[in-house]
Amino acid sequence: MLGFEKTYTFRFKYEIPNYTSVFLKQTSIAKRWIKFIKRFMYLTIKRQASLEACQILSKHRSILWINISAPSLGDSLMDLSSRIMLKGRKVDLFTDNKNAYLYKDDLIFSTIYTDKKQVVKNKYDIVIVDSYSTRSINIKADIAGLTTFVGMFGYYNGPEVNRVLFSYHQMNHLLGYIKNEDELNKMAKTSISISKRDKAIIQKSKLPSSFVALAIGGEWDYRTYNKWDSVVEKLIAQDNELNIILVGSDNAKHSAKVIMDKFSSHKVTSYVAKLTFNQTAEIINRAKILVCCDGGLMHSANAVNTAIVPLFARLTEEMQLTESISSFSLFDKHNVNNILVEDIIIKYREASTFVHNHT
Repeated sequence: MLGFEKTYTFRFKYEIPNYTSVFLKQTSIAKRWIKFIKRFMYLTIKRQASLEACQILSKHRSILWINISAPSLGDSLMDLSSRIMLKGRKVDLFTDNKNAYLYKDDLIFSTIYTDKKQVVKNKYDIVIVDSYSTRSINIKADIAGLTTFVGMFGYYNGPEVNRVLFSYHQMNHLLGYIKNEDELNKMAKTSISISKRDKAIIQKSKLPSSFVALAIGGEWDYRTYNKWDSVVEKLIAQDNELNIILVGSDNAKHSAKVIMDKFSSHKVTSYVAKLTFNQTAEIINRAKILVCCDGGLMHSANAVNTAIVPLFARLTEEMQLTESISSFSLFDKHNVNNILVEDIIIKYREASTFVHNHT
């Protein structure tokens, strides 16, 4: 074994959705070798290679989890989803400033750090490192240089993968296979804790008792839908009394204005760029259905068990969702804007029937 196979092979024994074959076709052996050797050499230079462990043992009661490699909100929720398997231990999190507030009131994470100066050095039994990237290893060496550690992605670097299932299966591997494959696949999903304060804020907004949420906007053009106003028009045409709540961040402001101007006399309300992510998650929690593109708010809906009508491009549903999620998905190989409005409405009707029958 040369080592570079660690960049594209799972350490756990079960299969999960992945695009490894695509990666192998597009990446030479030399590139895979370079990816591996760079990380191995940095671990050695930082005197960490000898501290790598294979398992999280019962004696490891105090844990620091370093999650800094994937700064997007959705990736953070997916990569940290398996933390529920560490319930009963004291687990702290070191993460990016942008993501810290997601876990402020978390049921598993005790303390959230964003600055190395905040952490008492070497006080943990073991450290979980998200990947063996230079940045992650540098942080680990600085705040827990003498402590053993395990990796989540570790050397794995390149192939697209279902990140939620990867997180659960790797954690299961590290814990000594405490769950079988079926159990793990059925329980795997993101999670989010919404504080009493955030719930109270949303309660005061006096949302309608029944409504559909639309998550609009987006960071990437190929997964940012530009015809939400047409979707709203079709939804209202089939139910003039339907309450529609718009959610999203700053990048959705223009789309929200277009929709609100066009449907000012209907039951359409915008909370775009008015709430925190967790507060928006509480709105989605109260929604009958979330219609959305692949993104952070979709993962928040999965965390609170709201049925979704998601639009995917390039990455299929199998790469983003799990068995425990009620999803009525649409997919295009290239761009979500190739998905027809009429098809979204058909999926919405399917989701509505499902929700009605499972209330």
